[in-house]
Amino acid sequence: MAKEAFQETKVDPAMSSPESSSLDSNGVGHTQPIYDDKVESRASVPRRIFDSFRRDPHSRVTPSGVVGANGAVFDAEAAAQATADSPLARKLKGRHLQMIAIGGSIGTGLFVASGKSLSNGGPASVLIAYSLIGIMLFCTVQALGEMAVLFPVAGSFSAYSTRFLDPAWGFAMGWNYAMQWLVVLPLEVVAAAITVKYWNSKISPAAWVAIFLTIIISINLFGVRGYGEAEFVFSIIKVVAVVGFIVLGIILDIGGGPNGGYIGGKYWHNPGAFHNGFKGLCSVFVTAAFAFAGTELVGLAAAETANPRKSLPTAVKQVFWRIALFYIVSLTLVGLLVPYSDPRLIGSSNSDAKASPFVIAIENAGITGLDSVMNVVIMIAVLSVGNSSIYGSSRTLAALAEQGQAPKMFAYIDRKGRPLVAIVFASALGFLAFLAASSKEEQAFLWMQALSGLSSIFTWGSICLCHIRFRRAWKKQGRTIDQLAFRSQAGVLGSWVGFLFNVLVLIAQFWTGIAPVPNQDGTRVTGAAALTENFFAAYLAVPIVLLFYIVYKVLYKTPFMRSKDMDLNTGIRQLDLRELQAEDEVEKAQWPKWKKAYKLFC
Repeated sequence: MAKEAFQETKVDPAMSSPESSSLDSNGVGHTQPIYDDKVESRASVPRRIFDSFRRDPHSRVTPSGVVGANGAVFDAEAAAQATADSPLARKLKGRHLQMIAIGGSIGTGLFVASGKSLSNGGPASVLIAYSLIGIMLFCTVQALGEMAVLFPVAGSFSAYSTRFLDPAWGFAMGWNYAMQWLVVLPLEVVAAAITVKYWNSKISPAAWVAIFLTIIISINLFGVRGYGEAEFVFSIIKVVAVVGFIVLGIILDIGGGPNGGYIGGKYWHNPGAFHNGFKGLCSVFVTAAFAFAGTELVGLAAAETANPRKSLPTAVKQVFWRIALFYIVSLTLVGLLVPYSDPRLIGSSNSDAKASPFVIAIENAGITGLDSVMNVVIMIAVLSVGNSSIYGSSRTLAALAEQGQAPKMFAYIDRKGRPLVAIVFASALGFLAFLAASSKEEQAFLWMQALSGLSSIFTWGSICLCHIRFRRAWKKQGRTIDQLAFRSQAGVLGSWVGFLFNVLVLIAQFWTGIAPVPNQDGTRVTGAAALTENFFAAYLAVPIVLLFYIVYKVLYKTPFMRSKDMDLNTGIRQLDLRELQAEDEVEKAQWPKWKKAYKLFC
């Protein structure tokens, strides 16, 4: 009976298709539609483009009102399922993720704001602070990589806070991160407009703002693939520029420039290695932390990566090289080539390309034309950060909406996997950049910068704490670390180091907020009003995060997630680790020794 049930049935070819064949007088076959059958024609290009913006029919992963439906109880399991099943397009390739990891956060923090660090603390403070923050970031990204390979869910770190710490803290961290990038977009667009002033100051900044906004918004409307390709190109340019500067810097330091003369370490002796003592070091500590903002985008992109198990570990390991080579080596050379007393280091803003120590080093060497090339790189870096800001904020808003922690309209994902409403909202806030042409520019951007100031510190601290809690739950629920597809090279100890470093940055920022370092000319901020403004400009993010957390905690009465109750199943990437590891071992056995050593770090 079974054989009969599954016996193949022959079907007349003429009946198997809505078309039948006929022969003309020359014997040439033609296909004819069967009578009264509908023949589908392909839509026109404009129609297909229009339809691509329509909602993805599978984008509603939870019924309306499921998450927190009663207004008092947060459904953590439904929230986890929502982010796990998000229909974001998985189109990022390994090369995209690697370049996002290598060049993702190389921007004005390195090229321009490092000048402020050098002026406040001196070259030794810059080297110490950036090295310590680099160690902290290495530990943080390793922890994020371990969780993101296992749970490549939408929203990444805010979703991990909801799942492993407290839904209220996840809400606060999600909005904290979204606000950071929403504010960064107009700031970076204005920075790009200011950079152009290096060549021509007669054209209104508003014209450049319009051009740069159009470019950034257009890139993000091409979806995650457009973002990935743009970042791939931007990152290559930034990496080549930094490597080129390192080579040039070594030549200039040993006396190979047009002006000649061996420089060596003379600026470490005069005017000195440190400036403003320990407080100067603390101020650089804070600035260095801001310079690394964007490193965590690797984890956010995991939800849109085709093969996170292969791509993410490689990308995460390469963060080490970015920290060591692009930050530490280049800033060491900057400290050798530019004295901290150079008055050009303090420009009109943190985005003033004329205040870039990289540009100043080239100008001091007497090289003509290369300063303009460096400014083009700075402008590209600024556009890259602006591009990332729409990506980061839109994906975070979409994940919050999926969890019921933001208006549902932000969960609208079109047929190309784009969180369209969130992208439009983030792009609209970018038009705040037109304040650059107004008389209130300085005050508006001071407070916008204050909003985003400490956001990354909270994000990184939460990632480390999530990893510590996740590992505890993993062990308590009877699982072993051998079952993890990727393990943090720093381990739980590294996450504790990362968490404590973030706490230290908050303390240092508080101290420099209430007692700022002196200005370049030796004057100090005095008066109650000026000191209050300085403190909130440095620490505004803290009360806002606490407000978000407390209000949500009171309204929804969310529980602190206990190890034994944490959901370690929803959204997990199911992998046959034994089979995959066996395949990996066979592949590794064929590698030469140099590749084995290389893969240990990359």
